[in-house]
Order: sequence, then structure tokens, then C-alpha cells
Amino acid sequence: MKQRLLVLNSGSSSLKFKLFEVPDLIALAWGAIEEIGGEGPIGHIEVSSSGKEPVKHYLGAGVSVKDHREALGQMASLFKETAVLDSLHGLYGIGHRVVHGGEHFKAPVLIDQEVMSTIKALVPLAPLHNPSNLLGIEVAFEGAPEVPQVAVFDTAFHQTIPDHAFMYAIPKEYYTRHGIRRYGFHGTSHSFVAKRAAKYLGRPLQDLKLITLHLGNGASCAAIEGGRCLDTSMGFTPLEGLMMGTRCGDIDPSILPYLARNLHMGLDEIEQVLNRRSGLKGICGESDMRRILERFKAGDLDAGLAVRMFTYRIKKYIGAYTGVLGGLDCLVFTGGIGENSPVIREMSVDGLRCLGIEIDQEKNRIATGLPGAITDISRGGTGVRVLVVPTDEEQEIAHQALMVIENG
Repeated sequence: MKQRLLVLNSGSSSLKFKLFEVPDLIALAWGAIEEIGGEGPIGHIEVSSSGKEPVKHYLGAGVSVKDHREALGQMASLFKETAVLDSLHGLYGIGHRVVHGGEHFKAPVLIDQEVMSTIKALVPLAPLHNPSNLLGIEVAFEGAPEVPQVAVFDTAFHQTIPDHAFMYAIPKEYYTRHGIRRYGFHGTSHSFVAKRAAKYLGRPLQDLKLITLHLGNGASCAAIEGGRCLDTSMGFTPLEGLMMGTRCGDIDPSILPYLARNLHMGLDEIEQVLNRRSGLKGICGESDMRRILERFKAGDLDAGLAVRMFTYRIKKYIGAYTGVLGGLDCLVFTGGIGENSPVIREMSVDGLRCLGIEIDQEKNRIATGLPGAITDISRGGTGVRVLVVPTDEEQEIAHQALMVIENG
């Protein structure tokens, strides 16, 4: 039997996982355990079998999952029940998603106590994510201490951004003393789809100028030249940049003290509004783009405004990043919305023929529901290729973890 590599993505109340065969990184099983600590935890695993549709198995009724330690145990039980892995102790390695690596981590690293301490020290930069990521690492080490484990950081891909792009125009000491700068996120996804796009085009990544759009409940844009990120829309936190499901994206910073003084809002409340009650939800009352598009087609004015705002922001970043790159070879759509919404793709590039960007409406219409398949939706004769590239962050994490373990 070939060896197995496990990828874990630990959230505050969830544990997502994917199991790969080494060295080919063929996905064998994947799933999630959610609502950890709740009264009715939800968990499932899908097992892939050659030439057949994946089979889904669920946690048994009445199963208690009070914490991540029990979640890891339930995951191991699901693996054993479905005969894809007898024990975590037999793993070749474990790759962990970690949201924030600060300036300390510019590449994936083997995890030891020093690495865990540094991830903990970075918690103030990602208080909603790093504690959960670290908890998953700690629990995995308890369950399989002899297995090599690798941290793969969302921010690492963006560490090639030059200082004139990552610095904010505020007193420099805030950067030198407190690390306030643009970090960027979704780096694993941007890296993955950039490499897949280059392979599809049959050109070396080093020769390409790319703009990648990761559009989901969280959304970000990256300008990539020669495989190196030159700029990205998310900033010190994932709040900056494009309009998102519940996050506001770019706004005038003066709005914050205005809310504090005139609406008597505290900092915690303002932060909640900007992260949880803004974006698509703030404009039309919900964050699910599928439902919003249904309302838009039915003539709902608020839904229409939300969609126009969402795609207008995307169009602005495409234009700006084409300028940053000094031209563009390929525009890539990915993420749940980017892969599955022809309407959003069409509206995001409408009017950009001046930049050589134009899509074929029929190709765009059918470029949905094609798992794993790359689709070229460019209009023939235009200069810029426009691709829909399904992302697979878990596979990219597995690839990076495998490289680190093999290089020891």
C-alpha cells in the first residue's frame, strides 16, 4: 500500500481534512466535522474510488464532538471505517493550513516547538484564525507525535510584494515596531491556479503576467509576474480590497471615527459591522451569491445594486493590476463564485476590451459545473486569455508539505 499524506484545516468550530496518496497526490478521501462543541455536530467523509462517484459517509447519530481532540479522533475513525487509513501513526506527513505567517514565514516549514511559539506570537495579527490553526497543530501532534508535520501559510506567497506596495502611508514606526503592513491572504489558492494556468497555456510561469481572482465569500485579487506576487488586494487583515460576502473591502478610514463619534459605536461593534454585517449582506441582506443572483434576475433592486458593486470593484482591480504588471497575458477566475457564476464573470470584464480582455458568452455560459476542468472563455482574437481554473488549496498544501518533508 502506498503512503498517505493528510491535510488539515482547523477552524474555530470545524475540522476540514483531505487525505492524499503519496507521491502522486491523488485524493483518496475528504470531509469535515463542523459545529464542534455544539449539541449536534455534523461530520462526513467522502471516499474516492477509481472510476466511480465518491461515496459519502456520515458521523453516527448521537456522536459527541466537544472539542478538536475528539474531532480528530472521529476523523480517524471515519478513515478506519472506510478502509482508507488504519491509523494516523502510519501517515507519511501532515500539512496544516495556517492563515497568518507574518514576516517570519516566507515558505512552508517543518513544525517544531519554535514554529508553534512563533505562530502563537502572531495571534494578534489574525485573532480569528491563528488560534484555531494552532489548536489543530497541537491536537495532531498529540495524536501522532512521530509524524512529520508542515505549516503552509496563506500569507507566504505574498511575501514577494515590494515595500512600496506593502507599506501603508502612516508613520513608519507602526510597521517597524508593530508589523502593520499589507500581508495578503488566499496565497495558497493564488499560487495553485497560477501554476495550473501556466501549464494549461503551455508556457513557463516565469514568462507570464497574470491576474488571479479568488472570488468566494472571501474575495481577493493578485498581480503575478514570473510566478511572483507583486501586489494583492487584501491587506493587514482579510478585510481590505474587494467587496465580499460580509466584509466591506475598501472604505474611507474616516468612516470609523465618524461611526464612533456620531453613532456612539465602540471599536468591537465597528469591527463586527465591517467584518460580519457589510459587503453583500450589508447591501441586500444576504451573503450567498447564488440567492442574490436569483433575486437580481427577478428584478430585486438591492440585489442588483449588490451585484453591480461587487463586479465594479473587481473591474477596478483588474485595471489597476494590469497597469502594475505593464500588460497582461492571462486573467484567471477561481473560487466558488469565480468558478460557478457566468454572470459575475461577464459583468466583471464588461467594458475591458480596451485592455484586450473580452469573453465569449457561450463559452462563459457553459464553463460551470466542470469539476477540475480548466475552461478558456476568451473571445477569439483578443489579446488576453481568460480562464476559469478550479482551485484546490488542499492539494497545494499537500504538494508544499510533501516538498518540505522530502527535503527534510
